[in-house]
Amino acid sequence: MALAVSVGALAIPLATAAPAAAASGTFTYVVNNSSNTVSVVNAATNAVAATVPVGNSPFGVAVSPDGTTAYVVNNGSNNVTVINTTTDTVTTTIPVGISPFEVAFSPDGSTAYVTNNISNNVSVINTATATVTTTIPVGISPIGVTFSPDGSTAYVANRGPNNVSVINTATATVTATVPVGIGPYGVVVSPDGTTAYVTNLNSNSVSVINAATDTVTTTIPVGTDPEGVAVSPDGTTVYAANNGSNSVSVISAATDTVTTTIPVGINPEGVAVSPGGTTVYTANNGSYNASVINAATDTVTTTIPVGVSPSGVATARVPVVATASCPAGHVVTGGGYQQSGGAVPPVEVTSRPVGNTWQVLADNQGTNPTTVTPYAVCAP
Repeated sequence: MALAVSVGALAIPLATAAPAAAASGTFTYVVNNSSNTVSVVNAATNAVAATVPVGNSPFGVAVSPDGTTAYVVNNGSNNVTVINTTTDTVTTTIPVGISPFEVAFSPDGSTAYVTNNISNNVSVINTATATVTTTIPVGISPIGVTFSPDGSTAYVANRGPNNVSVINTATATVTATVPVGIGPYGVVVSPDGTTAYVTNLNSNSVSVINAATDTVTTTIPVGTDPEGVAVSPDGTTVYAANNGSNSVSVISAATDTVTTTIPVGINPEGVAVSPGGTTVYTANNGSYNASVINAATDTVTTTIPVGVSPSGVATARVPVVATASCPAGHVVTGGGYQQSGGAVPPVEVTSRPVGNTWQVLADNQGTNPTTVTPYAVCAP
């Protein structure tokens, strides 16, 4: 997919477009805890496309909803590394609390929550300014964190008191505390927002929480020492990474039962599902690799060598990015894009203001050759 700038129908002065993205497509980000790096895996080739140095003892990772930014939580540095996914470069570092573990983006991408395991709180980051705006006290030793699909609620798994803090994101306060199993670790919410799933490391189970009542409705036995948890985009399947069993439990969301168990590498910690739901990835801490699982057959199709002691994993579509800007002395008041040169691909193309530029994000997962042309509307 090519990107260029032209004046189009509006007789408005424009500067040239920024270069197309260095990396675009579907990528998986594997955090290497003992290498202090992130392996960027191209999902099309199952090969490491880049290795990005981050802070000390990185653990968790999340990618922004628009696919342009990855946040890596550095447990040993007490900060978050911000990575531009289109260039695989570090843009800034954000100080947070003591011993941060996991991170999650709000659905609109405006906010990120980081759990601070020793500080017993959550750092709330404004992603536009890359600064912590407030800190929310939660339970002892918080680890996992996630948002509801509408962004109104966040869930934090507190390993110390064996419960989950339910946070009202509008007020940044804890509104409920839900008792779960022993050693809650990872947490994820179903795409429809009705259910939260929590892995209980020391109970070898997954607690199922009714989001409307903030109560546990059932507990599902899984493998030994479950840590990471993920849900398919259609909400039908939940995956729990069993660190002690070297496996992934595949759970039917309809029946709350394990339908199969998939052997993976040694000591899987993180687990993530591809945006299309076709592939599942695990970060195998003890074997220094990532397992790639075919979600249709529940089988490992390949294993990817990464860094030392991989822990967190996230996968996302990284868009093609181009920018139209105004000449010096002019201000961007609007903008948009045009598509030409072929059939419009069945993928998302959006545009938005970013500072004094107009930015186009083109999800190039389609195969149709199409030129996307951004333009900016400028005022004196």
